[in-house]
Amino acid sequence: MSTSKKPLLEVKDLKQHFPITSGSILQKQVGAIRAVDGISFDVYPGETLGIVGESGCGKSTTVRSIAQLYKPTSGSVVFNGVDLVGADQKTMLKSRRDIQMIFQDPYASLDPRMTVRSIIAEPLVIYNNRNLLEKPLSSLDIERKVENLMERVGLNKAFKNRYPHEFSGGQRQRIGIARALALNPKIILADEPVSALDVSIQSQILNLLGDLQKEFGLTYIFIAHDLAVIQHISTRVAVMYLGKIVEISDAVRLYDNPLHPYTTALLSAAPIPDPKVERERKRIILTGDVPSPDKERNGCYFYDRCPKKMPWCSCHLPPMFDIEDKHQVACWLYDTEDHSKTSMEEAQADAQKASK
Repeated sequence: MSTSKKPLLEVKDLKQHFPITSGSILQKQVGAIRAVDGISFDVYPGETLGIVGESGCGKSTTVRSIAQLYKPTSGSVVFNGVDLVGADQKTMLKSRRDIQMIFQDPYASLDPRMTVRSIIAEPLVIYNNRNLLEKPLSSLDIERKVENLMERVGLNKAFKNRYPHEFSGGQRQRIGIARALALNPKIILADEPVSALDVSIQSQILNLLGDLQKEFGLTYIFIAHDLAVIQHISTRVAVMYLGKIVEISDAVRLYDNPLHPYTTALLSAAPIPDPKVERERKRIILTGDVPSPDKERNGCYFYDRCPKKMPWCSCHLPPMFDIEDKHQVACWLYDTEDHSKTSMEEAQADAQKASK
């Protein structure tokens, strides 16, 4: 993947805030949950961008906002030259043909009243009826397409008239993958697609996704809690904390040389399959709980738990600093100026001047 390519997807200052209301009859907004609070990144054709972080950091909300399942509070999501945030219904429907999702729960994401054939064929039928496919499909064409997709993801086409409850978890996820492939998308948003599966099945699904990417030239945004899974499948990795991206880099470079204190702590928690290295390795334990996402912050979002925090960090939100080629980190430790000797009073006074 070369950054000289034009991005397939450009996310700029994306925010997704969910209102907190009060009152039983007259609902009044009294605050907001800042699930995603201003993130920016690009995704290039053919790559896999992995997004990792603690539960509640905004990973799933990010991909759902990109797909416009949640309408973003602000920001832009430019896909293939079209800003999806401001797109009308017809433009959005055309763009959705090229953006598909694989959901976390392989059972809840499938309609239990529909057969496998109907589930996989549904996007084809919808777009065929609205004349939004490259060429119209007959009923026989749709039937053949469904059978081919089932066989491609490792399912017996003879099972096409069965219902989701008749399949195992891994097989149900294969059904979801076949449905996502039906319209020949350019990008697939995979929201923890292997977290609900057994370890042995996880490897099968990951290998299948890798083979499909090579075969169809797919681009992935892949979310997972398992750091080993992200390392295995990703071209680049973005680390999220409390609705913010704190570090983004090539996968190999990030795992070899994590820079942000949160990334370092996160990777130290991942087990290494070498008993000698594992025994000698020092685990970084973060103190305190993750702050509530209902408050606006002027300083670093990781300040409360950071073992390397400075007074400056409490009042100044760090931008993304370019460290190396394709490696960015949002941390004042990597600013060219030395803020370590700034007192809390000086930092607060400086922040007040900047706000005016």
